[in-house]
Amino acid sequence: MSDESSSTSSSQLVEDFEGELDEEVDSEEGKNQKDRGSPTPSLSSFASLRAVIRIKQKYQAIKRRRQEMALGLGTQGGLTGAPRCTSPKIFTFNGLTPPPFPAIPSVPQKKKKRGRKRDVLYPPERKRKMPKQERSRATSCLYLLFVIVFIQVYNAIENLDDHVLRYDLEGLEKTLRREMFGQQGAVEGLLSHLNDYLSTYVHNKPLVVSIHGPSGVGKSHLGRLLAGHFRSVVGDTLVLQYYVLHHCPQEADAMQCARNLSTLISEMVEKAEEEEKIPLFIFDEAEHMHMEIFNVLLQLVASKQSNEYLNAIYLILSNLGHAHITKHMLQNSSSIPMAMTASGRHSNLVKELTPILRKTLEKHHPLWSEADILPLGLLEKGHVMECFLEEVTREGFYPDHSNIERLAGEIEYYPAVGGREYSQTGCKQVVAKVNLL
Repeated sequence: MSDESSSTSSSQLVEDFEGELDEEVDSEEGKNQKDRGSPTPSLSSFASLRAVIRIKQKYQAIKRRRQEMALGLGTQGGLTGAPRCTSPKIFTFNGLTPPPFPAIPSVPQKKKKRGRKRDVLYPPERKRKMPKQERSRATSCLYLLFVIVFIQVYNAIENLDDHVLRYDLEGLEKTLRREMFGQQGAVEGLLSHLNDYLSTYVHNKPLVVSIHGPSGVGKSHLGRLLAGHFRSVVGDTLVLQYYVLHHCPQEADAMQCARNLSTLISEMVEKAEEEEKIPLFIFDEAEHMHMEIFNVLLQLVASKQSNEYLNAIYLILSNLGHAHITKHMLQNSSSIPMAMTASGRHSNLVKELTPILRKTLEKHHPLWSEADILPLGLLEKGHVMECFLEEVTREGFYPDHSNIERLAGEIEYYPAVGGREYSQTGCKQVVAKVNLL
């Protein structure tokens, strides 16, 4: 009951206040109309009019707010007599639930690759040019070294060809194969030594070749052929043929002969050095050579001389060790196949006889420890017939085969071994027998 009485009293007061306010407004409006009719309205009338209008606007606003509040309470089922709250509502987020968002699939993050950095990007308005890199001096020096080495090797090859062509070893080979009978293997061995030595002009030691064999197998003939060929390519002054029995027959003159020989060799090598040529020294019949001469040759060959003494060829011809050669060939001829070439037979001869001959020759003099030993084998009957044919043709006789065979039959031979007949004197008596024709 108290609530209802309080609500009715409050509403009655509001209505009374509204009525009084309307009367005041109407009275004010009437006054304003009267004042408008008067010619001189006052300033107070205007101020009171504005105040009335402002009060009326506030009243209307309060009235509208109360109506809205009354309508809101009625819809919520509240009590009609409850006092209405005129305070404004304050918005908060309490009680609000956000709408569910769709699930976003998780994207795996890519791992950063550690590796090569990206290339530098340059502005598009400019031309893309890589910065100039400084070239290493070591690379340039290496290229220069390669060029120098190539030029040196090329010049060395050209010089090898020039030296070989200067001495015409191909012509020498043809001459030796044509003139030397039954010694094709020895010819190939000698040409191999000469080719290796003459391919260059710079050497660390002279070439010393010692040729050994029985009497009549062609040692002196080989020396004459070599001397003639080298005289045609290097000149007469750079070739020496030294015959011991001719140049120094007396043993009492051996010391003087050795000094003269040393002086002569020194002059020849100095001249050869000036002309950039290699001299040839041939010593025939070395089995008769005196020890003083051997000593001088050993000093020239083995001692550390100047460069001109290293560029020389020494050829020693002798029949020392001929007994070993003869015995070896007679004992092993039966085991040598008939189809084996002369080169193959000679290679076997050199391989088996060189150690034996070197041991025997070094006992004679240490000079042979500095030499390359080359043995010459015995000549067969067919080789002797070739010697007769060559000599008969040279003398202008008709080469009758029956006559040549008859002359070859007059030569003494060892007993036949393995189907081969070896001459005891070789071709030594060929010239004498042809002269008797």
